[in-house]
Amino acid sequence: MGPLNGLKVIELGGIGPGPMCAMLLADLGATVLRIDRREESGLGVPRPRRFDLLLRNRRSLRLDLKQPAGVELALVLISRSDVLMEGFRPGVTERLGIGPGVCLGRNPRLVYGRITGWGQEGPLADVPGHDIDYLALTGALCAFGRAGQAPVSPINLVGDFGGGALYLALGILAALHEVKSSGRGQVVDAAMVDGVASLMTQPQGSFAAGLMSLARGTNPTDSGAPFYDAYECADGQWIALGAVERRFYAEALRVLGLDSLLPEQWDRTRWPAAKEKIADRVKTRTREEWVRAFAGTESCFAPVLSIEEAPAHPHHRARGTYLEVDGIVQPAPAPRFSRSVPPPPRPHRDWDAEEAVEILAPWLDTAEVAAAKAAGSL
Repeated sequence: MGPLNGLKVIELGGIGPGPMCAMLLADLGATVLRIDRREESGLGVPRPRRFDLLLRNRRSLRLDLKQPAGVELALVLISRSDVLMEGFRPGVTERLGIGPGVCLGRNPRLVYGRITGWGQEGPLADVPGHDIDYLALTGALCAFGRAGQAPVSPINLVGDFGGGALYLALGILAALHEVKSSGRGQVVDAAMVDGVASLMTQPQGSFAAGLMSLARGTNPTDSGAPFYDAYECADGQWIALGAVERRFYAEALRVLGLDSLLPEQWDRTRWPAAKEKIADRVKTRTREEWVRAFAGTESCFAPVLSIEEAPAHPHHRARGTYLEVDGIVQPAPAPRFSRSVPPPPRPHRDWDAEEAVEILAPWLDTAEVAAAKAAGSL
């Protein structure tokens, strides 16, 4: 039932990286209960909850955490869990009465995961922000874009999900491992700005070594090099080349009929002219014609697919990279495991008081559910 089967997680409802992290844990078998506010928060991009795919594989419980009965029920659930996750601004859970001190007092083995943009302390800790801001402050945004053009935000993958959700998941799993030896839980402070900075480790080293220019679109992997870029085809579609290594570039140039460009691969003064020649050649055929021409070659080539097209690619079909849940095509759980294979994802279902006993069974017995209902908590 997945490698995290048996792990019990309470997720305090939020947006972006928190739900993504909860989804990752739930996808791998953890039992995750999301505690939502009684009223919608109005945060994030509005959408029907059916299409908020980050909520899959778990149920929701609506609690009023501004009322003592709601807080007490939350604390009971937390006291019987392995992990608590929250994505509020610093100090919010403390004011609600479910901060780390209270929760760890109730459950000394609890891993208390916190995800914020700027971290729990520092001059910006209380300042609102979004993905693009965390990229901006770490040098990442400055590096995204083409020469002579404005920085480009790579949608909200790098800050929210790369620097946020994945680092929170890593921190939670590391803290759970440490609990085995210490018997003590702890707080995981995952800041998106810290995660993005960590993701920039390799570029930071390249810049220090003099191998990376501060000018956008002039470096080997930022669209500056002719062997690492996207090119438009005759039909307005695009292909991508990532032929950094000499032998892959040689093969790509052979297919393109531009072998004479190979000796100039690392002469940066020749890159603009080489890019122009490759661009002109690529525009002579459609994307599908280039797919057929590059088939079976070792040239680090791929067609640039849209979100709609990607699931139909033969490689994804062969691996089951995408699946359909509740009529919506979406990515399958990742990574893969040889033994403890997670079950297929289930669509999110909102709180249903009639199903309270089933939903809360990992935490409360039937009498406790009845008592919570009588107290007005459910």
